[in-house]
Amino acid sequence: MKWSIHQLHQLQHKGLTIDETADVSELKQLDSSIRDISPVRVHGRADVSAKKFTFHLTIEGTMVLPCSRTLVDVSYPFSIESTETFLLNDYDVADEDSHYVQGETIDLLPIVKELILLEIPMQIFSDKVDHEDAVPQSGKGWEVISEEQHQNKIDPRLAGLAKFFEKKDRS
Repeated sequence: MKWSIHQLHQLQHKGLTIDETADVSELKQLDSSIRDISPVRVHGRADVSAKKFTFHLTIEGTMVLPCSRTLVDVSYPFSIESTETFLLNDYDVADEDSHYVQGETIDLLPIVKELILLEIPMQIFSDKVDHEDAVPQSGKGWEVISEEQHQNKIDPRLAGLAKFFEKKDRS
């Protein structure tokens, strides 16, 4: 996914269609929450003009992340739509999705990696509640409870007060 400026200008009238698979496994070293990541498919098209190159990309793949609750592996498929514009001159007006061409080549791989890192969710939960690799749900003096259990549970410090009202209601 690397082209020289000269190659792109030759494709100005034909257009450029992209459909490649990229190995982005080095993202596991950049973000420790990524336990595994499949090769990603990058497809789309490029609009080439004399002063700018606009890439309309779709990035698809699957990464394995830890469950926020149990730390078991969760497969997280992603599909990212992005439009990236490369400007040849630094005096052209740029927006937040614009990049200035440095050197004689355009490499999309660093941008693809950045977009994947931005796609990692803050929390992800596994559908498998009782998994053998799951973090324990209880221990000495503590347990994980649901919201419903929390609402129905009486604080032990106030249990005596509940008994007081029960006695008063009976008389």
